[in-house]
Amino acid sequence: MTIFSKIIAGDIPSYKITENERFFAFLDIFPLREGHVLVVPKTEVDKLFDLPDEYLGEMLLFAKPIAHVIEKAFKCDRCGISVIGLEVPHAHLHLIPINSSNDLNFTQSKPKASEESLKRAQEKILAYLK
Repeated sequence: MTIFSKIIAGDIPSYKITENERFFAFLDIFPLREGHVLVVPKTEVDKLFDLPDEYLGEMLLFAKPIAHVIEKAFKCDRCGISVIGLEVPHAHLHLIPINSSNDLNFTQSKPKASEESLKRAQEKILAYLK
């Protein structure tokens, strides 16, 4: 069972954004930028393109309103999307508020965010999502 499956099951606490029957969205605790959200399928599959076909389109449709909210909640030009998938063997998308392509550079340092900053980011997103 991956760490993401444990988060989805509620065994590990998270800063949940939203969920439906197939997907779960929560804040990355090691964000590249404030407001960095992970979108994860509830089915445990390592690689994004190994997901069943219907999941691929649905995953983007699930992420779309979250991306729009990120753009409203944080000072950014747009919400960037990235699929890296090397750190956790569970397919996932990164939604990140960006102002330049360097804001999606995963080789830069990603310090653990404070509980206060994660709560603040969660509140900002949820205020617009409702």
